[in-house]
Amino acid sequence: MEKILGLDLGSRTCGIAMSDALGLIAHGVETYHFKENHYKSAAYHIKGIVEENQIHTIVLGLPKHMNGDLGERAQISIDFKERLEKMMDVEVVLVDERLTTVVAENQLIFADVSRKKRKQVIDKMAAVQILQGYLDGQRR
Repeated sequence: MEKILGLDLGSRTCGIAMSDALGLIAHGVETYHFKENHYKSAAYHIKGIVEENQIHTIVLGLPKHMNGDLGERAQISIDFKERLEKMMDVEVVLVDERLTTVVAENQLIFADVSRKKRKQVIDKMAAVQILQGYLDGQRR
């Protein structure tokens, strides 16, 4: 099996998670900060991680509205997927990310993480949720 990368893309941050080599467990890597809407910078940063870890699959959160419709943020994720696939030899899988940030936030609150610290790690934790959901679905 190979490591898989998980991404939670925002307008100024990208939460990054990676699986173990067996594809069982997702762990947080970092929250990458970039200038607002400067997705090219984020893509190049991710390219470095992909090359360093020999990644062939990326799981990217697709932010749908609660009714399932795709909005502006979803289109940005679709465009980002296309950018990544053009830049490198990877498959980018879009997965529904509804409520992943809420779940991540609740886990951090339960763990008694301060509000300031939660703000620093929430995107990374959301990426872990996105990737772990994908990994769990692959085993079914």
